[in-house]
Amino acid sequence: MARGPRIEDYAIIGNMLSAALVSRDGSIDWLCLPRFDSHACLAALLGSPENGRWKIAPAAGGARISRRYLKDSAVLETRFETDTGVATVTDFMPASADEDQIDLIRIVRGERGVVDMSMDLTLRFSYGRVIPWVQRRDYGVSAVAGPDAIEITTRAPLRGKNMHTSADFKVAAGERVPFTMSYHPSHKQAQFTPDSSQSLDETLAFWAEWVRRGSFDDMPPPLREPVVRSLITLKLLSFGPTGAIVAAPTTSLPEEIGGTRNWDYRYCWIRDSALTLFALLNAGYRDEAEAWRRWLLRAIAGHPQQLQVLYGLGGERWLPEFEIPWLCGYEDSRPVRVGNAAADQIQLDIYGELLDTLHAAREAALQPHAEAWALQKVLLSHLEERWREPDRSIWEIRGEPRAFTHSRVMCWVAFDRAIASAEHFGLEGPVERWRRVRADIHEDVCANAFSAAKNSFVQYYGGDDLDASALLMPQLGFLPPHDPRVIGTIAAIERELVSGPLVRRYSTDTGVDGLKGDEGAFLACSFWLVDAYVLCGRLDDAHALFDRLLALRNDVGLLAEEYDGRAGRQLGNFPQAFSHIGLINSAHNLVKRKGPALQRAERIAPKHAQRVHGET
Repeated sequence: MARGPRIEDYAIIGNMLSAALVSRDGSIDWLCLPRFDSHACLAALLGSPENGRWKIAPAAGGARISRRYLKDSAVLETRFETDTGVATVTDFMPASADEDQIDLIRIVRGERGVVDMSMDLTLRFSYGRVIPWVQRRDYGVSAVAGPDAIEITTRAPLRGKNMHTSADFKVAAGERVPFTMSYHPSHKQAQFTPDSSQSLDETLAFWAEWVRRGSFDDMPPPLREPVVRSLITLKLLSFGPTGAIVAAPTTSLPEEIGGTRNWDYRYCWIRDSALTLFALLNAGYRDEAEAWRRWLLRAIAGHPQQLQVLYGLGGERWLPEFEIPWLCGYEDSRPVRVGNAAADQIQLDIYGELLDTLHAAREAALQPHAEAWALQKVLLSHLEERWREPDRSIWEIRGEPRAFTHSRVMCWVAFDRAIASAEHFGLEGPVERWRRVRADIHEDVCANAFSAAKNSFVQYYGGDDLDASALLMPQLGFLPPHDPRVIGTIAAIERELVSGPLVRRYSTDTGVDGLKGDEGAFLACSFWLVDAYVLCGRLDDAHALFDRLLALRNDVGLLAEEYDGRAGRQLGNFPQAFSHIGLINSAHNLVKRKGPALQRAERIAPKHAQRVHGET
């Protein structure tokens, strides 16, 4: 079977409503409209060109290709150098708050000589299945299928109809040929963009101003670029109308090529919340942090028994998982899934992530919400009765529920942060009872999750397998960084889960996760190891590992969820928010020595640290 672009061959453009993936060869192979979680109208990424793509490139093959984002922006420029000249294609989506009008603009510009260019467009609604009704217009073409309509505006000579629309044209030095794709509901009229150059200038100005709002004064130049690029990527993954942040703009990019570990990540996970908040606050983006916190409170509002692991962009709870049989999957990695059944799982760690986030928001003096504390007390009352239950863990296993160590640690975090909030901010609550529960959980974890034989905390009670989530223990404040059990756990993970700069989440050979096949190394876990090194004082190791992880980014600075060290390629949904959050937070830990890992670890005051030792 012919192979298409690698995952790392893509770049992202977006407008805080949706996003598109653009390959190195000038093809947009993934686009969902009008939102991240809408049906794709360009789905070649998970199928073939017949399932929808939009390619603009030199007519003859063999061009030398390079690309970049224009400075501090999400505007992508791809440079094609041929035997007859040089042309660039500039791709961007103007920022918009209007879901009824979304534009994607592509500007072809001649830089030197004359280049014969080709444009090929195949629109397919409903994830590559529905062929729209396409009509020629004086401005280009219109395509309609049910509730959705797309207009293509250009002065290039178009040909074709329902199956394909194409154009061949020349571009000489100094000439520009713009193309605009405009989405709108089919029962409304599109408002055409009058001037693509003006839209480009406005988009560049938007991103320049957004970056200027950040705090990068103490970030050395070698780190500023990857941190800024990661923050721009995080902004691109935010949904402007609600403040939500999706885990990734894609579904079903495989964790193993040809495998079945293919999941839909176009939703918002509670467990990302605390690290996301730290990433935004440490970079100076308080508005985005506040919007994220507000989304979080709206999403979780309701009965504590109905707290979910993930939610939709507006806080939607019903996210049924189903398969799309007509798409062959990325490099034959089936099935292609839409929706995520993890929304129905019990994962007790999310209580800790949630209360950690809300405590951090109080410490950062974000706008207070009186109802947030009342909600937390109700959640803790519920958790007090449930923390001993087995669950599906941070990794959302599809095997049997177990007493996972990280889940119990995060239950401890939930009570610890509630106690800290009550003590620091004078909030009312049953603090003495919470202290007893916190002590019980701590004693339970230390008694049942530590293996003397391995000198390490293990993945679940009664097992001897390791889990990279144990790297979070010191920064969560569960144990001090120099505790012998923490040092032993890091050493064990280095022995069993680390290869080069890569850290695996856990061994897939045990069958614990209930899935067939293997997966790549989880990039966020590799950044957690950087943080653990910083906390333990192994600064040379931390810097060396961080530099090696930066080298895994693609040519425009993007990271997927995982990395295959043997094949030397990225795996999983792309770009992945969690990977970029890890990069941002580790950079702050390295530079400031006062980044998120240390901020979290130092939440244990000296008295409390003594109590923790006593509880063990």
